Amino acid sequence: MRPDTAYHDEMGRQFAVQATGSAYHAYTDRPAMLRMAGDVSGLRVLDLGCGAGHLAAELVQRGAAQVVGVEGSEALLRVARERLGEGAVLHHHDLEEPLAYLADRSFDLAVMALVYHHIDARRELLSEIRRVLRPGGTLLVSTTHPTSDWAYFGGSYFADERVELPFGDGFALNFWRMTLEQFLGELLGSGFVLEELAEPRATEEARLVDPRRYDKTHNQPLFLSVRLRRP
Repeated sequence: MRPDTAYHDEMGRQFAVQATGSAYHAYTDRPAMLRMAGDVSGLRVLDLGCGAGHLAAELVQRGAAQVVGVEGSEALLRVARERLGEGAVLHHHDLEEPLAYLADRSFDLAVMALVYHHIDARRELLSEIRRVLRPGGTLLVSTTHPTSDWAYFGGSYFADERVELPFGDGFALNFWRMTLEQFLGELLGSGFVLEELAEPRATEEARLVDPRRYDKTHNQPLFLSVRLRRP
């Protein structure tokens, strides 16, 4: 991600804490991605924008043969290293740049949880993901829901612009608004085949953690998750 979109320093530390137990990350997006991943036993998995390592840790626990994480924020990588220890291989890398250090057709599964909408060079990144996935491999992508962004930011649903969402103690998340047509069009146009689309709702555990956000996810779509296959 661009330097102004990665979660650096104190922002990264705050994000790592929030992602651990928040209704949106821990009980909405992450369960949806893990459900879509299915049985990962023996698979080689690439976690793009691995953040503080929460999803990677779950994949390791579920039997993935190897998890390779890529993250642009050193602050988040430090937390991921503490969480994962020797359980995963982690790279400090800007996802706007090619994944030149990863071999062709070397992964069974690639996951990109709430990262895609931060990226400028999305088509180039998708090309790189297609290169490193084996034929028949799976790509999972989650993003903010286009209608949720429209409801929050207003204006035209078809706006193609970067926006900022307040976060933490005086910070802001910087990302692209995009329509459903654009989101799916980019993924399918890069040669992937859509297998499943979901609009995740928070799990029952979120009722105890954050009843307000639990209810919100069950009244309006906040996230969008897709499972794709590399032919």
